[in-house]
Amino acid sequence: MSDQRTDIATKVAGMAAAFAAAFVARKIITFAWTKITGKEPPVSPEDPEVGIREALGWAVVTGVGLEAARLLATRAAAKQVRHYQAGQAIKAEE
Repeated sequence: MSDQRTDIATKVAGMAAAFAAAFVARKIITFAWTKITGKEPPVSPEDPEVGIREALGWAVVTGVGLEAARLLATRAAAKQVRHYQAGQAIKAEE
């Protein structure tokens, strides 16, 4: 039963952390793109009016950046849940 609660808690914490990390990462990536290129990122990279280099660049930067942020946040959340639950298990044994 404890393993099932750990899995559920880890999934919920991971989802919340991933959502927050993606939101923050998107803001940071957009800010960095604007500072580096001097213009706003493409709203719709699929639009033929957007150059292929710009569209591909934005797709790669956001894809890698968002996935890295999601991965790191999910792992950190899982680690915190396990750490918390291990502390609770020790307290229960005492």
